[in-house]
Amino acid sequence: MLSIFLQTLTITLPVFAMLFLGVFLKRVGMIDPNFIHTATNLVFNVSMPVMLFLAILHADLDTSLQPGVLGYFVMATLAGFLLAWGWAIWHCPRADRGVYVQGAFRGNNGIIGLALATSLYGHYGLSLGGVLGGLVILCYNSLSTVVLEVYNPNSRTNAWHITLSILRNPLILSVLLAMPFSYWKIELPAWLLTSGDYLASLSLPLALICIGGTLSLASLRASGMTAVSASLMKMVWLPLLGTLGAFFCGFRNAELGILFLYFASPTAAASFVMARAAGGNHELAGAIIVITTLMAVVTTNIGLFILQWGGWI
Repeated sequence: MLSIFLQTLTITLPVFAMLFLGVFLKRVGMIDPNFIHTATNLVFNVSMPVMLFLAILHADLDTSLQPGVLGYFVMATLAGFLLAWGWAIWHCPRADRGVYVQGAFRGNNGIIGLALATSLYGHYGLSLGGVLGGLVILCYNSLSTVVLEVYNPNSRTNAWHITLSILRNPLILSVLLAMPFSYWKIELPAWLLTSGDYLASLSLPLALICIGGTLSLASLRASGMTAVSASLMKMVWLPLLGTLGAFFCGFRNAELGILFLYFASPTAAASFVMARAAGGNHELAGAIIVITTLMAVVTTNIGLFILQWGGWI
């Protein structure tokens, strides 16, 4: 378990390093709100779509396309989304509900979940995790667009407008575009892949620096129990329910372990980018990312210890 703990730290510590770098750069005046606005638009519209396209392009569909695992994850994600939304309606101010729901159900599977799955299960973890990641991207971005548009003060909330918002989402479009390339193994020029890698490598550090640039003790205090409640939902209740459901559905070994890691991943940095693009409370989104990333070091290791102790993974 010590090796798993250290592996979790090696993944989460760079995230915190980028967050604190953003705090520092804002404090010394090297970045400002205009930079943050421009940079988050760049991440949302350019670098992150390229990163997702390349992730799907390199996924090994032949060895890791498991309908049972994929179908269960979709159903569990939808159930968790509806549970978080119902809880938000009951406990959360209307203006913050969209950001709350997104922070409570959307995990950082492309970075933390996939890295831990690969660490535990090697090539199989990378392959199954990569294919699952493509499905995750579609689910998370579609559901996030719906709930953010419903509570967007500048949006016309109707089915047609929400559908258009989903279809125009650059993150969703990049995944849909990548699927035929991955399925038919269409080769792209090496120079284009290299350029894509350059763009993709901007996504996570730039998004995290922007999050750090918006964080302050005042904003964390203002987020208060709303951020804590969303974080507990993301890191405790939904992983517990999702993993128990997978156990009773008969999943064991690597499949159960990978499902747990994906359910237990902290909130994705993309949630900050989407919240800001939708006119939501991006400071609350940033606070949820920070709290869940801190919690992941503890909750992920506890969950893996229990599953390994029981001989189920």
